Amino acid sequence: MQVLFAGMELSVCLLAHLLPCLHPPFLDREAFKAAHLWFPWLMCCVPLTADPSPAVHQCFLDQSPPLSTMEMEQEKVSMSKELSADSASSCCSTCRGDEDWGLSHPIRGRAKSRSLSASPALASTKEFRRTRSLHGPCPVTTFGPKACVLQNPQTIMHIQDPASQRLTWNKSPKSVLVIKKIRDASLLQPFKELCVYLMEENNMIVYVEKKVLEDPAIVNYDDISNQIDFIICLGGDGTLLYASSLFQGSVPPVMAFHLGSLGFLTPFNFENFQSQVAQVIQGNAAVVLRSRLKVRVVKELRGKTAVPNGVSENGVLAADLDTEVGKQVMQYQVLNEVVIDRGPSSYLSNVDVYLDGHLITTVQGDGVIVSTPTGSTAYAAAAGASMIHPNVPAIMITPICPHSLSFRPIVVPAGVELKIMLSPEARNTAWVSFDGRKRQEIRHGDSISITTSCYPLPSICVRDPVSDWFESLAQCLHWNVRKKQAHFPEEEEEAEEVQACTPASALGVAEP
Repeated sequence: MQVLFAGMELSVCLLAHLLPCLHPPFLDREAFKAAHLWFPWLMCCVPLTADPSPAVHQCFLDQSPPLSTMEMEQEKVSMSKELSADSASSCCSTCRGDEDWGLSHPIRGRAKSRSLSASPALASTKEFRRTRSLHGPCPVTTFGPKACVLQNPQTIMHIQDPASQRLTWNKSPKSVLVIKKIRDASLLQPFKELCVYLMEENNMIVYVEKKVLEDPAIVNYDDISNQIDFIICLGGDGTLLYASSLFQGSVPPVMAFHLGSLGFLTPFNFENFQSQVAQVIQGNAAVVLRSRLKVRVVKELRGKTAVPNGVSENGVLAADLDTEVGKQVMQYQVLNEVVIDRGPSSYLSNVDVYLDGHLITTVQGDGVIVSTPTGSTAYAAAAGASMIHPNVPAIMITPICPHSLSFRPIVVPAGVELKIMLSPEARNTAWVSFDGRKRQEIRHGDSISITTSCYPLPSICVRDPVSDWFESLAQCLHWNVRKKQAHFPEEEEEAEEVQACTPASALGVAEP
């Protein structure tokens, strides 16, 4: 059965690879919809905008020029070897190894897909061929052991309609992690009230941070999602950012109460928390998937062994560390932004920015911000960037005080891979921080790779993703607040109308 499936997949993928080379009338959308009924995995390989299955992994072919007959034969042979060597499991190139699944055990009900654009470019092909999808990776829509996004069968877009994103539970939630803002004594009473309500009224297991650290079963934050059904944050935006940093993989749903300073990302008020928490436990809530950035920092080991910078304040390893030959590799999941700046130096920062392996610009200024749509209303907004709704799949590149009058912030597709390094001409080092944490120095030879993560943060909404976002813009940032222009009084309007209708001769003015 596996061999038969592999052969069918090879035939369909080769067919999909040839479609962009044919005459445009062949690319009939209704024909593809009909074909999708017989070959459900066909839509995984063809770059269409009308995909009836929102859960299909977004792997697309590159739009490269047609291959010659010899090149197609070589690619066909290479794909046959690849399928025969790895017919039992496949890994989507967009996720870069974040998700592996087998044919006999599909993970989260996804259709198996393979993109020909993931194959290395042939040596005889001199043209540049894109090896990554320009679209972001399809986010994992299961959060923790019991929560997932309720799929809408009417959705025909790759990006699900924000109004239709609803939280649902596979099983009733039994455990919750409560995180409160530190060094704030005023939150102790609300914290106690919430914990008592969860334990006594809902018979739930409540985890707090000290218990999480002392429990040997869940001391590793990478495995905490197997123990926590959902998270409740008491504080401000910084508390939500901290909760995101605890989970380097799948994040349970997060319910954030506004008990901090700004509260752009915390839509719930604590006054009526009982009814709001009850609705979430029942699964009656909207959810917005806030995309995160997967950041990989590669440093050269100089002299003595470098001290791991992926350790958070509470002493728990917050990033995957892997030491290569002469390299130190750290990986982070970032919700807001990655900031590269000049640090304490008085010189301009001078860093090169690569997109999918190609140098696109050199930043000369105070630094550069690489942010998610969620982070577009944070540091990036202060630096002059546009504000983007969290449902838009994108990555923002915003310079900080560039020494150029033409360097404007830009938005790039979510699926690209950015790489930032010190320029050879740089006079000083640079510094990098991730959501304002884990600040560290970047020297010559070090690199920072950034792309969209497969693991978004599911943030529970009060109403829906669109209404909550505009409410935060109005209440927290006072977006477009201005005294309204007064209208003309009715008498002046009537006088103007009469004057407009009166002949010029009646007003004593000579007609032309």
